[in-house]
Amino acid sequence: MENYFAPCPRGLSGVLAAELGLLGASTVAAQEAGVAFEGDKALGYMANLHSRMASRVLQRVTHFPYANEQHLYDAAAMLAWPSWFDVARTIKVEINAHRCPLKSLDFITLRVKDAVCDKFREQVGSRPSVDAREPDIRIHVFLDATHASLYLDLSGEPLFKRGVRDHTGEAPLKKNLAAGIIKLSGWQPGEAFLDPMCGSGTFLIEAAEMALDVAPGLSGGKLREFAFTKLKNFDQHIWEAQVAEARQRVKPGVLLPIFGTDKYGYAITDARENLTANGLIDCVHLKQVSLLEVSAPATSGVLVTNPPYGERLGDTTDLAELYPKLGDWLKQKFAGWRAYFFTGDPQLAKGVRLSASKRTPLFNGKIECRLFEYKIIAGSNRKPVTGE
Repeated sequence: MENYFAPCPRGLSGVLAAELGLLGASTVAAQEAGVAFEGDKALGYMANLHSRMASRVLQRVTHFPYANEQHLYDAAAMLAWPSWFDVARTIKVEINAHRCPLKSLDFITLRVKDAVCDKFREQVGSRPSVDAREPDIRIHVFLDATHASLYLDLSGEPLFKRGVRDHTGEAPLKKNLAAGIIKLSGWQPGEAFLDPMCGSGTFLIEAAEMALDVAPGLSGGKLREFAFTKLKNFDQHIWEAQVAEARQRVKPGVLLPIFGTDKYGYAITDARENLTANGLIDCVHLKQVSLLEVSAPATSGVLVTNPPYGERLGDTTDLAELYPKLGDWLKQKFAGWRAYFFTGDPQLAKGVRLSASKRTPLFNGKIECRLFEYKIIAGSNRKPVTGE
């Protein structure tokens, strides 16, 4: 059994833990910035291929107490790096720290890199090269106040870099964050799904691939590369069997009850091109229409959107006018639906003046956001206007 850690956007560790459990992970422990879990080599491959919420899958190779940089060097120098990857592979060491008492993370990075290279010199007579941009092997170091963990990165490029998306709007969401928001909404394939401010179509693509059971690693119909294929213990037989099974599970690309609209023609163009590039253009309904003119495409369903806010809109006066209209629009046209607004604007909840049934803290990068849930029922759940 191996020890793994899958980082994810803050706020999604609960749904990621559930996802990993369904994949067969054991000893699953959700933490603030990700999920620790255990499993065999095959599970490490499976998590990379199938996880929608993880940013990476990391295999822990050591965990130890430390007090200074020499402790980190000594621990790294004891590890069997040449047995894990060839000297011809390029490397990069990355550091993440929380309450670390040491002064220079750059110096720690250098010391761990030196330990890896010294181990190679000792055992094979030469050292791997460093590639800061596109390394074959990434080594991650996580430091808290007293302990350090070293990991081999099994993913390579972040897992949210999947499929094809060349055409993006002003502030596109990372795909794993979008997938996590959809999971938090409780939407199930077969239910109507609507993003009325779809932008470049991230939510639409994620929902369509969930409905068609497209593994994230096969997003866009193309198997992406993973760093674990560059390790010496890579088992091609296990991997090819997993990929073949994932390909067989993909459902035919039929028209789905997934709907995207946007006020702006350029956004619809971007969404259409992205859906086309990912092989999903025939699965999703797209239409250019102003937000408040959009009607519910079914008697019930799930509305998920990322409304413009702050710099994306450029005029806070427009926001103040939009939010009350959003509440009226939902009440008039979406009775029987669940609506989810993901926003970094704390004024949205006050402006919409509907009673949110749930407020989930999430982070879009370093921006603290909220996912507001509104269950739209016949009658009024309108909050009274106050003097706030």
